[in-house]
Amino acid sequence: MHHFKSLIGNNPAFESVLRSAKVVAATDVTILIKGETGTGKEVLATALQKESKRANKPFVTINCAALPEGLIESELFGHRKGSFTGATGNKLGIFQSADGGTVFLDEINSLSLSVQAKLLRFLESGECFPVGETTPDMIDVRIIAATNANLTQQIEEGSFRQDLFFRLNVVPLEIPALRERKDDITQLAEHFISHFSEQHAIAPATFSKQSIKKFRAYTWPGNVRELRNVCERLAILLSGMNIEPENLPHEFSGFGVADAETTGFALPETGFSLDNLEADLIHQALAKTNGNRSKSARMLGISRDTLLYRIQKHGLAAH
Repeated sequence: MHHFKSLIGNNPAFESVLRSAKVVAATDVTILIKGETGTGKEVLATALQKESKRANKPFVTINCAALPEGLIESELFGHRKGSFTGATGNKLGIFQSADGGTVFLDEINSLSLSVQAKLLRFLESGECFPVGETTPDMIDVRIIAATNANLTQQIEEGSFRQDLFFRLNVVPLEIPALRERKDDITQLAEHFISHFSEQHAIAPATFSKQSIKKFRAYTWPGNVRELRNVCERLAILLSGMNIEPENLPHEFSGFGVADAETTGFALPETGFSLDNLEADLIHQALAKTNGNRSKSARMLGISRDTLLYRIQKHGLAAH
């Protein structure tokens, strides 16, 4: 399972995702990876493929949002000569090219309803119908899909097929946002600094305690990808130096000051129990949502896996 070592972190919700991923990697089950942009969905998909029995077979990564609107079906399923204007010859689609291997469909939510219908049939039967062909090719491909969108909302809006969602969502793996796993930030930052120092053959930089505090206070809208990019910039520009808060990009200004003016909460002089406060907030969220854990997690700004872990941690009664 050494390919999962590229996914760094000890956050309980993140470790839960990795444990599930390691279990299903050796199977052929369809996987749907969920998470915000930059959380590492493609990195996880690559680790899953490399640890699968299809590791030595083709692995094709496709960003569905980047496929040409009028050619998506042809790109995925192929076409026959003369099937449309410009089809001057037969063409293999991505699925035929990856026969025996794995296809990673990123931003699966971007597919049109007509292509979704064809993909559903392919997932259920292995039948791949090239454009202009009435006889299907039988293709053996494992599908790993990913999305940063709320598919449940898209289903309600009519832009995503519910039956396709159920077929893709056999094993859901939801990667928590970086702001939900702040304890991992120091480890990730130091890893990236070391990695880029080796890559560029330069002396490694180090982080001061205050700069790490800034990192942990920041919201990281671009998640791990943003952290990686910031670390590469710092590794190159501050080679061999100690990174202080004033060395950080301008977007970090204003973060890292832990007082009532910036957080909206004043710590009592006598202190308080953080565990009791957390348990009480979770209890309130569950009560407000009639026990709906997904809605409760959204209210609290954490992933569902993180919420389940904390419910178990505090021994809260099932709702």
